[in-house]
Amino acid sequence: MTKLDLQPSDSFMRKALKAETLLLACGALAREIVDLIEINNWQAFDIQCLPAKWHNTPQFIVPALREKIREARDEYTKIYVVYGDCGTGGLLDAMLQEEGVERIAGPHCYAFYSGNARFAARAEEDMTSFFLTDYIVRQFDKLIWQGLGLDKHPELRADYFGNYTKVIYLAQIDDEGLRDAAEAAARKLGLEYEYRFTGYGELDSELKALSSTHP
Repeated sequence: MTKLDLQPSDSFMRKALKAETLLLACGALAREIVDLIEINNWQAFDIQCLPAKWHNTPQFIVPALREKIREARDEYTKIYVVYGDCGTGGLLDAMLQEEGVERIAGPHCYAFYSGNARFAARAEEDMTSFFLTDYIVRQFDKLIWQGLGLDKHPELRADYFGNYTKVIYLAQIDDEGLRDAAEAAARKLGLEYEYRFTGYGELDSELKALSSTHP
């Protein structure tokens, strides 16, 4: 399978021969979406991903997605957004309603990887947890440590993470190297560590349901 290694600032485009649906997604999901497409041999999807680093500046997400939707509307039968709310404070859903475009259900990727109902059921006990996914583990230094300026000002760690008690790694694949890196990230943040294997969760089931509309 193709193994993408997108950096937080990277955008990404992958086109099929006769795709009818455009997936507009966060760059943090690109590798997993491509994996699912290749595992299932789906031919109906093109993918366009926006930079994952915009999670630190979510004000860029909504206008960029609106622009991509309007650019692509005449080219595709369907446009589907693979983003949670991702810090937009409801502005993403408001824009998508205006544009008549659906998105995957859930407030963020942690929820739809875990399963939205399961994540909600554990919300109270996980309230003081900082979540990692495979992508965030791979890009922890660039996306979190450098992205939050902790490489230059490590004294800010308590300001950012002082109210957290542990790191929970929600793993999409079972990989010893990623597990070790996630545990190292927890130590770097001074937090306890917990591992949970989720697989692709509702990202898988939602895309399977979407693909079933194309014979």
